[in-house]
Amino acid sequence: METSMTGNGFKVLFIYPNSRRESIVPPAITLLSRILKNHGYQTDLFDSTGYEISEHGYSDKKREEILTVKPSPHVDMDRGDTDQMHSDLRKKVAEFSPDLIAVSSTEVTFRLALTILAGIRDFDVPVLLGGVFATFAPELALRFEDIDMVCVGEGERVMLELVRAMESGKNYSHLQGLWVKGSDGEIVKNLPAPPTDLNENPVDLDVELFPEWRLYRPMSGELYRTFPVETIRGCPYRCGFCNTPSQHDLYREAGHNFFRKKRMDRVREEMAYYMRYSPQYMYFWADTFLAMSTRELDEFCEVYEEFRLPFWIQTRPETITRERLQKLKRVGLHRMSVGIEQGNEKFRQDVLVRPYSNAEAIEALKIPVELGIPFSTFNMVGLPDETPELHWDTVLLNREIKSDTTNLSTFTPFVGTPLRDLAIERGYMLPDLICSGTYEETVLDMPQFPRDVIDSKKRVFVMYVKFPESRWPEIKKAEERSPEGDALWQELRKEFIETYYDESKQATPHE
Repeated sequence: METSMTGNGFKVLFIYPNSRRESIVPPAITLLSRILKNHGYQTDLFDSTGYEISEHGYSDKKREEILTVKPSPHVDMDRGDTDQMHSDLRKKVAEFSPDLIAVSSTEVTFRLALTILAGIRDFDVPVLLGGVFATFAPELALRFEDIDMVCVGEGERVMLELVRAMESGKNYSHLQGLWVKGSDGEIVKNLPAPPTDLNENPVDLDVELFPEWRLYRPMSGELYRTFPVETIRGCPYRCGFCNTPSQHDLYREAGHNFFRKKRMDRVREEMAYYMRYSPQYMYFWADTFLAMSTRELDEFCEVYEEFRLPFWIQTRPETITRERLQKLKRVGLHRMSVGIEQGNEKFRQDVLVRPYSNAEAIEALKIPVELGIPFSTFNMVGLPDETPELHWDTVLLNREIKSDTTNLSTFTPFVGTPLRDLAIERGYMLPDLICSGTYEETVLDMPQFPRDVIDSKKRVFVMYVKFPESRWPEIKKAEERSPEGDALWQELRKEFIETYYDESKQATPHE
């Protein structure tokens, strides 16, 4: 993307609504801020991380509670309650005096974004909403009085063109990638802007927007100074629970391809830039990191030889080979996550559109065990049309996979996903429902798999997977939401941590 100094004091305040305690700094904000600064504009940030906004939940705490991640140390970041957050934000807006407020939000954090924006409504600054939720639910987002316009699709081109138009006083309602709400409530709708050439984006991302303590993220029970790196945008697969199929369709209708890969020389430049901040860990956030050819993987390994920091990837079982993981381990692969999602082959293939067999998944995941690469499996519960019996297949499949941690989240029917459409069609949810987090109570109302049963299954899932079969009767009692069931669950949870997460006495699962 070209660089030219055209700014004349125009200011953009980014707002990042986040209730997680430790998470990677959002690449979208650091990228967009750098693009604007490269063109002479001023940016600042308000990040809600660290405020005790309890009504919006903390997924990190919930994951530790149900044993899907190892307990880890946490950054001390008590910044106050919601009132303190609003006070700090009002001070920021008054001092910075932004011409535009840009909010980067997912569906999960959209309600938090509205809570934040309500505290500065009287400043009357135009608000742009971006992110996946804005892309797939623009009309829903624009129903809320604090949202003036939304970015539909990627933001690199849209943000710069919008700021240029606003700075010069031009009409911006026609810009590609924008939906704009007029004073009469009418919405001007435009097609998405063409997808960005990833190789033209700046690599010196504006991480200095964030304080130093925000760079730390837990991994395998330890805190690391972690930096996110983009290699791929999009995914070649079309899973039913993901919005990627809709992203592909959105851009295909406009004659573009959403799935793109960044050249490895540009990936190298991004990592080299991060080295000035003394990174301890690299986080490759591609949906399917191993959606690479052998040549591309070899190029990556050659580039990464220069850095050799521990790093994390996520991928799918059918992309794993011994040769690939051996190459990655040699240059620093520390940990990986692998999507299993659901354990019944027919249900997984027909509903989730994930066609590999259980036998293929089991064989593929013997490889990281043999190579000594720790990994976690991703699984879901409460999928549309799922039953307790189908969920038990997920337990049984994960017992065949010797992952060091096992992750289970609540299926969440995000906008833009095929399975949301199925859930609405089945009458499991209302069409305009805005979803909460993936570790919250399910939003689906399914008679064959009630909410309370899903919640009970979720809290004991990892116990069923790791404890020996002889313990199943106890675990069954711990499913019960009663004083006796809760007490037994707490006892089993304590034993689980001591048995499987205490590195001084690591046990083999099922022993």
